[in-house]
Amino acid sequence: MAGLTGIRWLRQLVLGLSCLLLLSTCSFSNGPTAGGKTLTIATEPTYPPFEFQSATGELQGFDIDLMNAIAQSAGFQVKYQRMPFDGMIPALQAQTVDAAVAAMTITAQRAKTISFSRPYFKSGVAIATRIDNQNITNFDSLKNKIIGVQIGTTGAQKAQNIPGAEVRTFNDSPLTLQALLNGNVDAVLNDQVVILYGIKSGNLKGLKVVSSLLTEEFYGIPTPKGSPYLQTINQGLATVLKNGTYSQIYQKWFGIQPPQLPEKSPIENQTSEGVSELLTSLGIIWKSLPVLLGGALITLQLTVLSVLLGTLAGSLIGIVRLHPAPFLRSCARGYVEFFRGTPLLVQIFMIYFGLPAVVQSFGFTFSLNRLAAAVIALSLNSAAYIAEIVRGGIQSIEPGQAEAAQSLGLSSVQTMRYVIFPQALRRMLPPLGNQFISLLKDTSLVAVIGFEELFRKGQLIVAQNYRSFEIYAAVALVYLFLTLLSSQAFSRWERSLNPVKEKRN
Repeated sequence: MAGLTGIRWLRQLVLGLSCLLLLSTCSFSNGPTAGGKTLTIATEPTYPPFEFQSATGELQGFDIDLMNAIAQSAGFQVKYQRMPFDGMIPALQAQTVDAAVAAMTITAQRAKTISFSRPYFKSGVAIATRIDNQNITNFDSLKNKIIGVQIGTTGAQKAQNIPGAEVRTFNDSPLTLQALLNGNVDAVLNDQVVILYGIKSGNLKGLKVVSSLLTEEFYGIPTPKGSPYLQTINQGLATVLKNGTYSQIYQKWFGIQPPQLPEKSPIENQTSEGVSELLTSLGIIWKSLPVLLGGALITLQLTVLSVLLGTLAGSLIGIVRLHPAPFLRSCARGYVEFFRGTPLLVQIFMIYFGLPAVVQSFGFTFSLNRLAAAVIALSLNSAAYIAEIVRGGIQSIEPGQAEAAQSLGLSSVQTMRYVIFPQALRRMLPPLGNQFISLLKDTSLVAVIGFEELFRKGQLIVAQNYRSFEIYAAVALVYLFLTLLSSQAFSRWERSLNPVKEKRN
């Protein structure tokens, strides 16, 4: 009885301490001020000179220095959260971050979903090509060319107006410019200052900027709609513009005096329209469905082609894994360990971006198109997993069957073909079905090289309308339909190979 009393007292004590802890963590501010508060700021450190990592992994760049100066002037702390550029507006809409610094251009479409600060930078889109390219001299000469852009940028929007051009989207600026260096695209539309900084630093020695600026743009600091911190950020920005701090930061990164900036945004922040949210969401999904289904067809084609090639290679590797020669077994095992032990995303980068760069460093002209790179990466990766499935399936067959087949005069090849493999195939079908479904979902990773399969189609739609939840929910449902369809197909195949079938009266 005394023990029960002690337990009750302990529970009450823990409950009381928990309540005190919750009360102590509550904020009792008198108003929507950021004074003394820590704001979560989204950034993507792949866009020098605005935001990038130092050799020690620290964030640096014009935007980072400016945001730190604004925070110091306005009296708040900054916590940076790294995320892709195309994920920032959805994060701001969900209010998982308080603001972002990402050299984001103020546009009318973006102003419908988020609120911008006053302009803090003047820039424009320019054309970048390889130094040896003499055919591209202005915007009109981009007709029928392959254009590289970063997804969700104003350069991507500008590229849509080029007649006959094939536009390839990449996740960030370095990948876009690397594709240009490798010869995978003819030109890139990007912010002029970013290209010039890369050429000046020596990282883009093979590129040049042609023609004049295609657009005149202003960058702003985006915040969620109705953010209580927008006024605080604007006040801090006004302070650093007046006291000379902005000029010092600008000269540090660009070596010249900054241009005059307007006090107000050229595009006013807009309010959302009073339309039924449910009807709007359903309309967006319905309108996007044909594009997503087109991407699903490409996903299926890519999956089937990669599985066929991966099955052929994996079956050979799996058989070699059982070869009596130690050297051959070691080579096959090394292949399996490498492709199973490294991420598929890294393998895609190595094949599409790394392999051409290595070959070109030896003076050869070499490039891979996106389809070839995607199929090669997916096939090589799936072959490693299929090899282990094949090896396991063959080893699951009793050794006595092989001995019996050989005693009947069958050769080793005939024994494998007519006796061992047909039985092993029935046992391999369930894991092969799982591998097919996994590969179908893994095709979404080739979006990083601009391959426009199902997931990339969804990303491109979100980059235009910023309705991330509706579009990605639709993408998820299409993937679910494809996986269920594949699962049923493999189940029927498995039942058709079952030698013992139930008889129905």
